[in-house]
Amino acid sequence: MDKTSDNGDTAYPIEVSAMRIQDMPERLRPREEIDRLGVENVSDAVLLAVLMRSGTKGLNVMDLATRLMGKYRSLTRLAETSVEELAGDSDIKGLGETKARELMAALEIGKRLRQESAPRGRKVRAPEDAVDILGDQARHLDHEVFWVLRLDVKHTLIGRPEDVSHGILDASLVHPREVFYRAIREKAAAIVLVHNHPSGDPTPSVEDIRITRQLVEAGRLMEIPILDHIVIARAVEGAEKSFVSLREAGLVDFGGK
Repeated sequence: MDKTSDNGDTAYPIEVSAMRIQDMPERLRPREEIDRLGVENVSDAVLLAVLMRSGTKGLNVMDLATRLMGKYRSLTRLAETSVEELAGDSDIKGLGETKARELMAALEIGKRLRQESAPRGRKVRAPEDAVDILGDQARHLDHEVFWVLRLDVKHTLIGRPEDVSHGILDASLVHPREVFYRAIREKAAAIVLVHNHPSGDPTPSVEDIRITRQLVEAGRLMEIPILDHIVIARAVEGAEKSFVSLREAGLVDFGGK
């Protein structure tokens, strides 16, 4: 069973075996596992193993995929590296430029698919609007992600939601320059903040509130108001609340109406 690391990411075991794929029980081989469970129900490591097709010296392809996920923790973080970094990673010996290039190309396709399906022209006038845009994604993540929704003067979404940090929310990860950089470049009239709680409880933490207040003040100085900060909980059966708006809860003074 997968464990969870301190920062909320799924912790894949780094330990691997020298067992060849053909010596593994058939139900555990990556291609057969997809056939048995369906592609949407297998782990990230299984998907990587199918993409890479073969392993390296001393590592079968499933071991190699497991080691990759153990090192990078998520597909998002893996996609943020480069071919050169991946091929030269001393922790993933023998991957090589060819496999690294093929892997990064597949991850880039995933990025572009998300961009193509990103909501355009959506109005964000209430917390429910932001939840409609990001809820499906946020509720199924096992680690925290912080998004910025950039809006024009009519509260229409500009581009796709931007994820500016991954991991437990703190001031070192969510800095005003990261939050406002694209908003300034794209002349956004306002922004809405969203992040998820993998625990299933959307109640804002003390740190959530403190960081929000800091960012609201930075927005006032830059004349790009923050309209709200919404916390979306991981999908948990029987949970009373699926999200909390810090504005509606009165936890932060966002100003305005």
